[in-house]
Amino acid sequence: MAWIFVIIFAYLFFALSALGDKLVLKGPTQPISYTFFSGALNALALFLIPFAGLIPNLAMAWWLAADAVIFLLGLYFGFLAVDKFEVSRASATIGATQPIFIFFISWMFFGYQAMSLANFFAFLLLFAGSVFISFDKKPRLTGQFLKLTVFSAIMYSLDYVLIKYIYAGMGFIPGFAWRSVFIFIFALSLLIITKNRKEIFKQKEKSTPKLRKTFFATQACGGLANIFQSYAIYLAPVAVLPIMNSMRGMQYAFLLIIVSIVSCFLPKLLKENISRKVMAQKIVAIILIIIGLIILAY
Repeated sequence: MAWIFVIIFAYLFFALSALGDKLVLKGPTQPISYTFFSGALNALALFLIPFAGLIPNLAMAWWLAADAVIFLLGLYFGFLAVDKFEVSRASATIGATQPIFIFFISWMFFGYQAMSLANFFAFLLLFAGSVFISFDKKPRLTGQFLKLTVFSAIMYSLDYVLIKYIYAGMGFIPGFAWRSVFIFIFALSLLIITKNRKEIFKQKEKSTPKLRKTFFATQACGGLANIFQSYAIYLAPVAVLPIMNSMRGMQYAFLLIIVSIVSCFLPKLLKENISRKVMAQKIVAIILIIIGLIILAY
């Protein structure tokens, strides 16, 4: 059950990364440039190649390439949804629908995976908690909102299952290193399109030192979160992948605490006003998540 503790750390750093995304996307950065720089930072994984010890065969290289494209598509459309709509609604919809997609996609890759009654009950509690804590208001289900959020959720869900598939075939360190390299290569391919290239370099010129520091701090947190999440996926059985993803409510719980602290002590940086009704809803959600975690642990 070590994966439970590893994924909890992942969601803590995802919460810090989400806060950074919110601050950065308030500035001049656009989704395409944010996607490019997020993907390009995977170049750091090149230092792991000498330790990977395994060169992917042609079949695995195909899956690595497919996963890199899928991950970047999820990233771009997720950032686009956050940019066009309220971050809480867009990210909440993407996060809330992922466990359902992962549930079925994992069957496609690994076949039917039996889940114990206790684990299924824990899944329901964690899923309910994630939904309750992530939504402040009902999302306005416009056609564009659904297209962006659902497509991003499907891409992220495919990526989630493909990570497990790659690690099952290559092991953790080789799989993580080569996956990152492929993401870096495909992120560079965004520069082929002239419009993208102009937008990316224009945003680089517009960015301020403060914004760049925030961006790199955000990416550092996101990088740690991805490492922890990847290792948790590697450790966990296929049957619990939907459960692991349904624990995303912990990310919103951490984010709620962090945002409350920042709003209290640094209101000029970020100010969030949460009504008593919404706070009560989130407390109930946290209780559901805690009960779900207890059932999983025991």
